[in-house]
Amino acid sequence: MSGTVDQYGVVGHPVAHSLSPFIHAMFARQTGQTMAYRLFDFAPEEVDERIAAFFAQGGRGLNVTLPYKLAAVARATELTRRAQHAGAVNTLAMREDGTILGDNTDGVGLTQDLCVNQHLVVTRRRVLIIGAGGATRGVLAPLLGLEPELIVIANRTADRARALAAAFAQLGDVQGVGFRYIAGGAFDLVINATSASLTGEIPDVPVAVIGPDTFCYDMAYGKGDTPFVRWCMELGCRTAVSGWGMLVEQAAESFRLWRGVRPLTGPVLSALTAS
Repeated sequence: MSGTVDQYGVVGHPVAHSLSPFIHAMFARQTGQTMAYRLFDFAPEEVDERIAAFFAQGGRGLNVTLPYKLAAVARATELTRRAQHAGAVNTLAMREDGTILGDNTDGVGLTQDLCVNQHLVVTRRRVLIIGAGGATRGVLAPLLGLEPELIVIANRTADRARALAAAFAQLGDVQGVGFRYIAGGAFDLVINATSASLTGEIPDVPVAVIGPDTFCYDMAYGKGDTPFVRWCMELGCRTAVSGWGMLVEQAAESFRLWRGVRPLTGPVLSALTAS
């Protein structure tokens, strides 16, 4: 690596759209850290070799985004407990002894946004997560750590939802169902963990899951409200927000892992969401 500045970056394919360089540059200025953070678009056939080369040349840490969060598990010498639960890695950190720690900060990013930024109480509340893919797997353990009364995972393919629920059953009361078999009326918290919102689609779930006291959260984000957020608001939910806070909070946790200091997220969130 050129120079003596600590090198970091985000690996993905494609990755040009990533806001991580902007976020981490703000974090670095705020905390007085000297570091460089770049985009790395590695093709699938070269990603393992290029990640290994990055660290061999003195790189200090990488964020990992789609489609490499599963592949990054094999690049780590050791996984944190939350990365083990998630079965995926979004942060790699070179340690002093030359080993590489693999972590997953998505779940803590979500819970930090919900509990601290949104002032939401999850303990003893009923939670619905729409979707049973990697995004849900990545946040289940931290959410269950907040001790909700129940988490229901709803998916178009019910078997996938049931399998995911079974994998986390030891951590709390979690159930898996098909979209049309969600029972029990309105939930306290409804989380959209599908990519449907980005394509303008609304998950085919009963409108009864959303009531006047329901807090709705879309992991997706973009300029303006997402289709899921608009749909929830039209149904009269209490509040509906998109995933900007999760994006910034998971980045802050990665930054803390690398640099030993957790930056303030409010100024970055304000900068990102300013129209």
